[in-house]
Amino acid sequence: MSEATPRPVLPPDVVALVPMRNVVLFPHVLLPIAVGRPKSVAALMHALAAEAPLGIVLQKDAGVDDPGAEALCEVGTLAQVLQHAAAQPDRHQAVCQGLQRFRLIELVPGYPFLAGRIERIPESAPLTPRLEALDLQLRERAVELVALLPGVPAELAHGLQAARTPWQLGDVVAGLLDIEIVEKQRLLETVQPADRLQQVLALVNRRIEVLRLSQEIGERTKEKIDDRQREYLLREQLKTIQHELGEDKGDDADIVQLEQRIATAGMNAETEAHARKELARLKRLSEGSGEQALLRNYLDWLVELPWGPPAESPIDLAAARAVLDADHHGLARVKQRILEYLAVQKLNPAGRAPILCFVGPPGVGKTSLGQSIARALGRPFVRVSLGGVHDEAEIRGHRRTYIGALPGNIVQGLRKAASRGCVMMLDEVDKLGAGAHGDPSAALLEVLDPEQNASFRDNYLGLPFDLSRVVFIATANVIEQVPGPVRDRMEVIELPGYTEEEKLQIAQTYLVPRQRAQCGLQPAQCSLAPDALRALVTHYTREAGVRQLEREIGRLMRHAAMQVAQDAQARLEVDAAGLAAILGPAPFEREGAARVSLPGVATGLAWTPAGGDILFIEATRTLGKGRLILTGQLGEVMKESAQAALTLVKARFESLGIDAGAFEEADVHVHVPAGAIPKDGPSAGVAMFVALASLFTGRPVRHDLAMTGEISLRGLVLPVGGIKEKLLAAQRAGVGGVLLPARNEKDLYDVPASVTEGLRIVWLHGVDNAIAAALAPVVPTLPVRETVS
Repeated sequence: MSEATPRPVLPPDVVALVPMRNVVLFPHVLLPIAVGRPKSVAALMHALAAEAPLGIVLQKDAGVDDPGAEALCEVGTLAQVLQHAAAQPDRHQAVCQGLQRFRLIELVPGYPFLAGRIERIPESAPLTPRLEALDLQLRERAVELVALLPGVPAELAHGLQAARTPWQLGDVVAGLLDIEIVEKQRLLETVQPADRLQQVLALVNRRIEVLRLSQEIGERTKEKIDDRQREYLLREQLKTIQHELGEDKGDDADIVQLEQRIATAGMNAETEAHARKELARLKRLSEGSGEQALLRNYLDWLVELPWGPPAESPIDLAAARAVLDADHHGLARVKQRILEYLAVQKLNPAGRAPILCFVGPPGVGKTSLGQSIARALGRPFVRVSLGGVHDEAEIRGHRRTYIGALPGNIVQGLRKAASRGCVMMLDEVDKLGAGAHGDPSAALLEVLDPEQNASFRDNYLGLPFDLSRVVFIATANVIEQVPGPVRDRMEVIELPGYTEEEKLQIAQTYLVPRQRAQCGLQPAQCSLAPDALRALVTHYTREAGVRQLEREIGRLMRHAAMQVAQDAQARLEVDAAGLAAILGPAPFEREGAARVSLPGVATGLAWTPAGGDILFIEATRTLGKGRLILTGQLGEVMKESAQAALTLVKARFESLGIDAGAFEEADVHVHVPAGAIPKDGPSAGVAMFVALASLFTGRPVRHDLAMTGEISLRGLVLPVGGIKEKLLAAQRAGVGGVLLPARNEKDLYDVPASVTEGLRIVWLHGVDNAIAAALAPVVPTLPVRETVS
């Protein structure tokens, strides 16, 4: 403090305060503190200059730099500054001696430091028998605590015994404890000595138990290490004694068993020679060494793999067809391909197994179809999930030099199947990812290549393994997400989805009996009427597969199970009218049928990974300067389709009967609802053109029509993909007709007749066909006849 600035004089009940972030000072305790904030430094310097006590008080929130009265604890400690040192201008060190508790009443403004009006809390209390007993017990336990604490000088125990009063002893021991700062503040605020000593004694007892347990754990760990060293020495001595007696043959039971398993594993000459070489090295390793355990694990993998040729089973095409038909409804193309493979296998048993890839939306039965194929072939089935795999080692395995190395998923699956002729399903092959540890899809090339998989080499095994007899079946939702080289090695079979009639057949034949059996019901206890199943398909689900349909049937069965569990005589017969009482209101409705014919609104057909769907193209115009506004999270391809559609409408303004100035005086806004869902693709070109033509001509689009197709600036309608999925979506939405590119007529070959029977299909060669089919005809305006009176 400079000489020009007079030292402030504080009233007797006001002291300078130093708020501490994480320090609690108890009376009768010496404690070093660090002070750095300007106000705290000023308070410290004032206490030194005035030789006055300093108030040490804890902050409630350590993150507050300039605390007010509400940020300070109510009880603090008056302290005398015994030593002071300034390591830096803004960093001061002080050693303080706690004197007495005080209660903070209020902060007093007008000083260059925090100053507070306080009420001193007296320390004296009558010495009761309970207080004397607590004092005696705490002295004994405190000495025991000091003996267990590491690095504590012996003089501290004498200091504890020198404490004169029980409350002084309680404060000294509380300052010694390593406890949370909140618990220390609670002890400081406990004014009654007996209550404070009781709390301190409980904390000391708990701390002693923790220290004792830690000490026991340390001694036990040391004993284990000593026992391990002793065991190693005894084993070495045992080996020496056996060597002197000529008994060190090395043919223990494990080694003999490994030799026998190597001999009967069916390995080829190269693999068997390698295994015996590793076995000889195992014999030379000392028991208990880390390398011995790794080598033993490696040999266990070698002898457990199916090296020998798979067992040949007689092929019965009729039985295989019966298995496939019993497990799955429809899917004629898939079943035909499996039967063709069986026929070839029957004529040429040494032929290669097929590598198939089932592509389709979720819930169409890709994984369960693989299980049925294994049943039809009479082979074991194993599934390898590839979704989210981003490490090449998951396919090829880790090298044995790494700790915790294992073979890849392919070899692990073969070990699980215990056969080299199993059916292995590579599930979700389109969801492989590449990372810093390599590209697993590149490692999959060797697995799926018929020219290479006869000598597949796993990094862990380090030996060639023949995969040519394995029937690989991959599954994917989107074939475009499968890398091209991997896709080129597989025979792709599409499972686009089920029609409404197919879903009804699947529900009646498979889903209802399965869910009824899972709920423990008999057929007489719960039955679903055909109209209830149809309502489930049309109004409670909207999917390409049947996964959600099975969930809804399961909800009905659980409802019936609850009634039967309460009343054994209960019977539940569910019809369409009773679904709402059990499942709630129907979440889906016929969207297409609910739309009315409006100018500028067209219904499009889209393909998604979950199957086909309908989308609505909405166009409107406002006063402006001819801009095109696009909303609805449209991708780049879809934006270009909208621009091409608008350009095509402008180019044909005369044939459409549109005023040429209409384009320059208005802004056109095209929106595709469900704006939270990203959309992209060229197949909305026809729908956008029809919507814009309807907008400018004022002729509404027929609401019972849906359309798809890509357009060119010459007015041609180009073919698109996903025709079957889009037709299924049109059927689910209840539209009466669809407009399709004429060059997609060949794609109707795979569409069931039950889908096309209820739809009027118009084939489009150009956009003129779309205008003629989709827009309402122009209503001629009759001349007004004037009447002359």
